[in-house]
Amino acid sequence: MTALLEVRDLRKDYALPREKLFEAPGKVHALQGVSFTIEAGRSLGIVGESGSGKSTLARLVMALDQPTAGSVRLLGRDLHALPREELRVARRDFQMVFQDPYGSLDPRQTVERIVTEPLDAQGGVTREEQHGRASEVLQAVGLRANDLRKYPHEFSGGQRQRIAIARALITRPRLIVADEPVSALDVSVQAQVLNLMQDLQAEFGITYMLISHDLAVVHHLCEDVAVLWQGRIVEQGPPERLFAAPEHPYTRTLLAAVPEPEPLASPLALPAESRG
Repeated sequence: MTALLEVRDLRKDYALPREKLFEAPGKVHALQGVSFTIEAGRSLGIVGESGSGKSTLARLVMALDQPTAGSVRLLGRDLHALPREELRVARRDFQMVFQDPYGSLDPRQTVERIVTEPLDAQGGVTREEQHGRASEVLQAVGLRANDLRKYPHEFSGGQRQRIAIARALITRPRLIVADEPVSALDVSVQAQVLNLMQDLQAEFGITYMLISHDLAVVHHLCEDVAVLWQGRIVEQGPPERLFAAPEHPYTRTLLAAVPEPEPLASPLALPAESRG
């Protein structure tokens, strides 16, 4: 398999407010030397509690923020070393799906305008071609072409997240970074959206980097899992091995926090041998 995304020794520090006028401000080390590789067509789950550095990592992989040190290479290109125009062109190869299907869609825009926004940013695509590609991706995520004329408030939460996925698909990306893509949805709808993501991966060869605090979601979608704690990856491996026989104390703590399912288990419940 070919490495699509290579993250090497990624570090990110944030300055704290200055407490005294003539003293240097303190720093928060959000990421402390994170390294991993994702092969083309596969999925890596990044798990950890709030404050572990997951969202910082997503922003750096998406080149929305500059690292303090380290590199993010997609298809061999160091994204943070690219000139602005080259980075704009490169963005067609990587897109993002955000956590909140309500806040991530502009309520004043039609679905067609929302979904084609990345094509506008790329330029060079006619309105007719934009409309055709928007119809294609909307049908690929299980909606109808005539939904393009509607507005976000006319859809349920699960349908809105399908629209967000369609927006990410429209540039035909190689990598999609999904930051807690189902955490705001009901459990039954979570399963539908995750199954959709699996189907799209099989159809289009998409590579996913999935950010989540939910071990069951990661187990459902990912072939590999990295556990992030205090800005460091402390354990990585296939979910079956990692959840059944965790080696790091923090991984064991995460697994111990997974609630026991009720007799009617949720579609995303971890298998019994993976809990605790």
